[in-house]
Amino acid sequence: MPEGSRPWHEPRVGLRSRVALSVTGVSFVLSVVVSLTVFAVANQVLLDAREEAASLRTLKNASVVLSTRDISESNPGDVLTALSNLSDTSNPAVIWDGGANSQSLNSNFTADDLPAQLRDRALLDEEAGIMRYQTDGHTQVAVAVPIPNQRAAYFEVTPLDDIADAMSSIRLALAGAVVVSTLLAALLGSWASRYTIRPLTRVSTAAQSVALGNLDTRINYEEYRHDPDLAPLVENFNDMVQALQQRINRDARFASDVSHELRSPLTTLNAGLQVLDNNRSEMPERAQQALDLLASDVDRFTQLVEDLLEISRFDAGAVRLELDDVALVPMIRNTVGSLSRHEVPVVAEPGTEDLVIACDRRRLARILVNFCNNADKYADGATHISVSLHNPDGDDPLAEPTVRIGVEDAGPGVPPDMREEVFDRFNRGDQGGARGADIGVGLGLALVAEHARIQGGRVWVEDRVDGGSGARFVVELPVLQVRSGEPEEDLSLASPESTGNLTLTGEHRALPPLGTTGAAEDS
Repeated sequence: MPEGSRPWHEPRVGLRSRVALSVTGVSFVLSVVVSLTVFAVANQVLLDAREEAASLRTLKNASVVLSTRDISESNPGDVLTALSNLSDTSNPAVIWDGGANSQSLNSNFTADDLPAQLRDRALLDEEAGIMRYQTDGHTQVAVAVPIPNQRAAYFEVTPLDDIADAMSSIRLALAGAVVVSTLLAALLGSWASRYTIRPLTRVSTAAQSVALGNLDTRINYEEYRHDPDLAPLVENFNDMVQALQQRINRDARFASDVSHELRSPLTTLNAGLQVLDNNRSEMPERAQQALDLLASDVDRFTQLVEDLLEISRFDAGAVRLELDDVALVPMIRNTVGSLSRHEVPVVAEPGTEDLVIACDRRRLARILVNFCNNADKYADGATHISVSLHNPDGDDPLAEPTVRIGVEDAGPGVPPDMREEVFDRFNRGDQGGARGADIGVGLGLALVAEHARIQGGRVWVEDRVDGGSGARFVVELPVLQVRSGEPEEDLSLASPESTGNLTLTGEHRALPPLGTTGAAEDS
C-alpha cells in the first residue's frame, strides 16, 4: 500500500465528528421522508376533496340539465339558458350529443378539449366517470354524467391550479423545515457527541498522564458504576494501571536493590584492583594483560551499576530539578574540554555566545558527556558541536524559544528506522550483541532522554547538517529566565562533575514538553 494511503474502511474523521454526522444524517433522512410523506398525503387529500366536491356538484347540476326532456331536439338557446341557471358552477359546463348541439358556457372551451377516453365512456358506454388531466400546462379534473337514451352527456371541468399553488407553498415550507431540522440536528449531534465522548476523553487524559509517568492516575469508578457500558471500561482501565504500577514499582525496586547490593562488592573489587595495579611491575606479562581486562570489565560494570541507580531514581520519581544560571557556550566548552580527548570545536551561532539560561547544570553536563562518550564508542569521537537558538513558527503567543545543542560525529550514522530506538534502555543499535571495552551497556542515551525530559526538553538524532557521513545528536531545552537580584558569579565554570546547587529563587516555570518525551517535573 503506498505511503500515506488508507484502507477504504478506515475512518477519516474523528469519533465526535462521526457521531455528529450520524445524528445529522439520520435527522436529514427522517426529515426528508416525513416531508415527502406529508407532501404526498396533503396533495392527495386536497385532490380527493376537490374531486369529491366536483363530483357532487356535477351530479347536482346534471339534474338541472336533465330537466330538459329531449336534449337532441331542444333549442340550443334553451340549453344555454339551463346551463346559465346553474347556481354552483365556476367552470365551463358542456353538453355534447355527438353533433352540432354541443353547448358550453365558455366560448373558449369546447367538447374537443375533453379527454377522448372520458367522452367515449360517457357517450358510448353511458357510464359516469371522473378524470384528472393536464392541458396547456394546467391540471384539471373533468366529471362526466351520461344522459340515458339520448347519446348525450353532461361534462363539468374544474381547474386545480389553486391546489398546485398551495402545494408549491407547502413544498417550500417543508424544504425549509428540512434545512432547519438538519441544522438543529447538527447542533444537537455536536453537543451529544461531546457529552457521549466525554468519558473516553477522560480515559484518554488519564492514559496520557500514565504515559508521562503519573502511575497514581485513576478514573473515579463511582461516577460510572451505574453505567453498564462504561463501568467495565473504567474498572478494567484502573485495574490495568494498578497492575502496571505494581510491576514497574517491583522492577524499579529490584533494579535499585540489586544496584545497591552490588556497590559494596564493586567498591571492594576496585580497591583490590588498585592494590594489584600498584604492584603491576612485579607481575608477569600475562598477569598484567589479565589485570587490564579485569579492570576494564570492572569499570564497565561500575558504570552499569551507577546508570541503573540513576534510572531507578527516575522510575521512582526521586529526582530533583535544580536550576542554575548557566553561561551556555562557556559551560559547553569547559565540559567538552575536560574530557581529555582530542579538541572538539564548539560553534555558537550569533546571539548565543553570551546566552545565559536557567537549567540544571549537572544534568546538562551529563547529557554532553554521554553524547561524547557515545560518539567515542561508536563513531571515533565527536567532530563538531553546535549551539543555536530556535524560535517556533506560527503566531502562538505562548510559544517559547528554545536552544539546541548538536553533537556531530563522522561514524556510520544511525538508520532512520532506529533513530527512536537508540534512546531506549539497553539499546546499542547494530552492535547490540558485541562485547568489548569500548562498547557501552545501552543506558547512556536513555539517561540523556530522561535528563532532557525532566528539564522540559527533548532529544533526537538526525543526519549531519553538511550532509556528510555520520549522525547529529541534538538536545533541545527551553530558554528559561534567569534569576535577578543575585550577586554575579563566574557562570562559565562547569565540568561533568559540577553539581552546583544554585537553585533559582522566586517563581519560575518550565515549558511544556517539546515533543513526545513528556513534561518537565517540578522540583
